[in-house]
Amino acid sequence: MLKRRVFLGGLASFSAIGRAAADGADASLQPIAADLRGALDAQSAGVVPGASDNQSRKLQALLDAAAASGQPVFLPAGTYEVSNLDLPDGTRLSGVPGATRLAYGGDGHLVSAREARHISISGITLDGANRWLGDYADALIGFRGVDEVLITDCEIVGSRKHGLQLERSGGRISGCRITGAANAGLMAIETKALAIRDNDVSDCGNGGILVHRWTKGEDGAMVTGNRVSRIGAKDGGTGQNGNGINLFRADNVMVSGNHVSACAFSAIRANSASNATISGNQCFSSGETAIYAEFSFEGALIADNLVDGAANGILVVNLDQGGRLSTVSGNIVRNLKREGPYVHDGAGFGFGIAVEADTVVTGNVVENAPKWGLMLGWGPYLRNVVASANIIRRAPVGIAVSVVDGAGAALISGNLFSETTDGAIVGFRWNDKATGELIDGGDAFDHLTIAGNRHG
Repeated sequence: MLKRRVFLGGLASFSAIGRAAADGADASLQPIAADLRGALDAQSAGVVPGASDNQSRKLQALLDAAAASGQPVFLPAGTYEVSNLDLPDGTRLSGVPGATRLAYGGDGHLVSAREARHISISGITLDGANRWLGDYADALIGFRGVDEVLITDCEIVGSRKHGLQLERSGGRISGCRITGAANAGLMAIETKALAIRDNDVSDCGNGGILVHRWTKGEDGAMVTGNRVSRIGAKDGGTGQNGNGINLFRADNVMVSGNHVSACAFSAIRANSASNATISGNQCFSSGETAIYAEFSFEGALIADNLVDGAANGILVVNLDQGGRLSTVSGNIVRNLKREGPYVHDGAGFGFGIAVEADTVVTGNVVENAPKWGLMLGWGPYLRNVVASANIIRRAPVGIAVSVVDGAGAALISGNLFSETTDGAIVGFRWNDKATGELIDGGDAFDHLTIAGNRHG
């Protein structure tokens, strides 16, 4: 009976709920009572689910009053048609997960907040209804300059642009479902140690979770435990779209424990992002390179990931742009293909792991790579690379190492090869085979040290 009064009768019985929970009358009411104690009564303020008129003005007035008095607002189950809500500092808005819905009525944006200290939204479905957003709005839900944004247990669906965008904001996005955004599901720009965890992001047109900066620098985001799937690249390109998790100029970011599948380009792509940790992720059915660290970065730790299905497995490249300093260890990379989403004018597709500068590649297993298992260097872009204790099987060439004039030092030791039909270790000049089998030593090349490798 108490549950019926909470969700169907508005908020008039909050004190009774609190007493009942405190007395142990129904343990399931305790979290509800804790969340709602002292909340303003939405229905008594005239905000009614299923109303025929737009509820924007009434809900805005309620949110303003609640924030001014330091009180939370609870919306009972139902659908509320609203537009252009601007959340004041101190907003704490909650609903019934899966049952309270704010439906966008058009003419601008759904929810935004600017220059605030704290905003929280929980248990609400935010539905863009695939209606057009205003020219000024980059996303259905937008926050700018908010010190702490807490969005938990929400759904964000049907946006004609980004689903959720945060700019110069911190906080936590957790336990949310974001789907059907025409652009990216979640766009985070110049954020402040943002936590993005345990969310489900799917069926978005150009990206899943994007952590970007206008200028390269410290970001500190943690992207952990998310499930990202079915991400397209409707705006085309060669990698700027179509990525499940994408870092751009954002340094010191952790991407760990995510499950990423069916992305048009990369499962995880770090562009000009230094000190990135990419670990313990599962990456399935990537259209291009599954895990990418590229362009002007220093520092990439890529460890203990599983890649199954991609055009290329793991790439850590672009010494010509300053890309350097990484470890690639303990990964499983398998079932790659020669075809990618565009015509490649360089090394192409079909190799397991490629690295160029100041990098250790160790303890990885590469299987079913239709071109090369490992690629060490590209032309003269090879410097201080160690490849040791890797297993490579079912690849025409196990390790392709650059022997172009000007290529730097590489140490290849203790690797095990099986079913490498065109050679276990072979020297290449760009894409052209330049040597025979080198597994017994590369004495003809001063920059190569090859020892202790064997066929299985």
